[in-house]
Amino acid sequence: MRAILAAAAGLAVLAACSAPTPPRSAAPSPTPTGPAVLPAPTGPHPAGTTVLYLKDTSRPDPWNLDAAARELKVTLWYPAEQGAGRPAPYMSAQESELFMKGSSIGGVPYDTLSKTRTNAVKDARPAGRKLPLVVLSPGFTKPLSSLTSLAEDLASRGYVVAGIDHTYESHVTTLSGGRVAACLACDSDTDPGFGAGVVQGRAADVSFVLDRLPSAWDGAGRIDRSKIAMVGQSIGGASAVAAMVNDPRVRAGIDMDGTTYARIPKSGLSRPFMFLGSAQHVPGAASAPWERDWKLLTGWKRWIVMTGTDHQSFTDIPLLAGALAIRPPHGQVPAARAAELTRTYVAAFLDQHLKGRRQPLLDKASPRYPEATFCPAAC
Repeated sequence: MRAILAAAAGLAVLAACSAPTPPRSAAPSPTPTGPAVLPAPTGPHPAGTTVLYLKDTSRPDPWNLDAAARELKVTLWYPAEQGAGRPAPYMSAQESELFMKGSSIGGVPYDTLSKTRTNAVKDARPAGRKLPLVVLSPGFTKPLSSLTSLAEDLASRGYVVAGIDHTYESHVTTLSGGRVAACLACDSDTDPGFGAGVVQGRAADVSFVLDRLPSAWDGAGRIDRSKIAMVGQSIGGASAVAAMVNDPRVRAGIDMDGTTYARIPKSGLSRPFMFLGSAQHVPGAASAPWERDWKLLTGWKRWIVMTGTDHQSFTDIPLLAGALAIRPPHGQVPAARAAELTRTYVAAFLDQHLKGRRQPLLDKASPRYPEATFCPAAC
């Protein structure tokens, strides 16, 4: 399990390992750049967003032994009707503070991330009919908001996105009534079988959300329930495998840089799946689970490694680095480029497998995106 985010000192060490250390006078400490601004969505539709609070009374919470039911916060993004409105907050000031403290980020005001500028309008009226649904799952200790840029872009391209904050698995999750849940699971992440347990719990969260969404959201009639995919980063990506094995409603999946834990049956998994990762997932490196699962993916599949990325490149974290006065690791693709790569390849996969629009980008290397290497053959 990889940590959510290195502190500024940790990133400085990463940079020093990649290049000779310059004289101290030549490398002043970075200063905050002001509020982070998420890149504008690339699709033709304005994006809206709203929040649901759901309670699964059929099972106890796996982390809080005092909770007889599993409570979840679900954030929806969707194509919206044209109209004025205020963009939704990225985080509240309290969420920003708890996230930064949990991630050991200091040196800037704790409310910094609450000032991040988003694009989706809060509680905007949904638009469109029969839209595919994409379930999003974040990495361990990270709130769902760390995937906001991708979610907004997918909404602008004509998808409904249901992002799940998996309660007690993040440094902060705000529940109904403003109650705040801390990361109870953080004390267990070295236990044997931890990863396998997390992905099974998240798969149960996904199935519950798919069960409840039609009755919980007024706009759910716009969803084509025959076209559902799941996308996740880190253990959220690993959970996409578990969700697909457990729930046939999930028709396609993407694992963004997550070491997998759920076992695929020997009969194989015939639904479309894509691994999208950093150099740590080149075959023969630290990607043994990917190589194991690759052999059991019997349908359409891709394994794409992005040169110049790291574990967080598939999230908003690089986009927030300037506001947090964190220097990116040496040799890493710029944050805007990382976001473009993630958005482009995720959308291409979903367009092909949920909308039936063939995407030549997924067939071979592209001169427009030279960072993308198709594995295992080209690695």
